[in-house]
Amino acid sequence: MKKMILMLVVFVVFSLISGCMIVQSPVAGMIYTDVKAPLATGPHSSGTKVGKAVAHSYVGVIGVGDASIQTAATNGGITRIHHVDYEAKNILGVVGTFTTVVYGE
Repeated sequence: MKKMILMLVVFVVFSLISGCMIVQSPVAGMIYTDVKAPLATGPHSSGTKVGKAVAHSYVGVIGVGDASIQTAATNGGITRIHHVDYEAKNILGVVGTFTTVVYGE
């Protein structure tokens, strides 16, 4: 029984430190991540409006929100997308935020 508990503890520890990100990011900090990066470009040459959409993660178990490009564009009143960026924040794998930022007209 003790071996089974030890194996379970080892499995949980390795799962937590295996490098799996709670929030997508091109780089990861084990304790804290705060990254902004490009996601996509569109066919239009300028963008004067900005729209954002956010999704949250809690303890890597619960994920809620709508961080889609469509929702971000709607939130910013954008009909023609110029480019899309994203922002990823993560604190100890406990609280994570993924924000899609759309620029356009």
